[in-house]
Amino acid sequence: MNQRALEIRERLLGREHPNTLTSVNNLALVLQYQGKYEEAEQMNRRALDAREKVLGREHPSTLTSISNLALVLRDRGKYEEAEQMDRRALDAREKVLGREHPDTLTSVYNLAYLFHRQTRFSEAAKLDAREDK
Repeated sequence: MNQRALEIRERLLGREHPNTLTSVNNLALVLQYQGKYEEAEQMNRRALDAREKVLGREHPSTLTSISNLALVLRDRGKYEEAEQMDRRALDAREKVLGREHPDTLTSVYNLAYLFHRQTRFSEAAKLDAREDK
């Protein structure tokens, strides 16, 4: 269903229309939930590249794409790149949305969870403490 919605939006709106990019993002999430991590990574990269071009590097939808890419990279065991993406999302969300915005706090959690998965417990604890403040 998500693939079909994407195809229709691409045909009617074009490959870089914001609504088409939402469909790309949604399909990437479905692929990730299905365990198709390589395909999900490709779709997330497509969404991120296009959103940066069309919406700008600090648009909330672009920041969502950065965060989503980090999650699939984490699931693929690409921890170094996942950390770079998580930090990028966190820094931009703090700047654009503020420290207390729910999306910013989600980025804090995602980075802390990444650290936890790598047994970097002291770094995860520092982020958890920040989240509690």
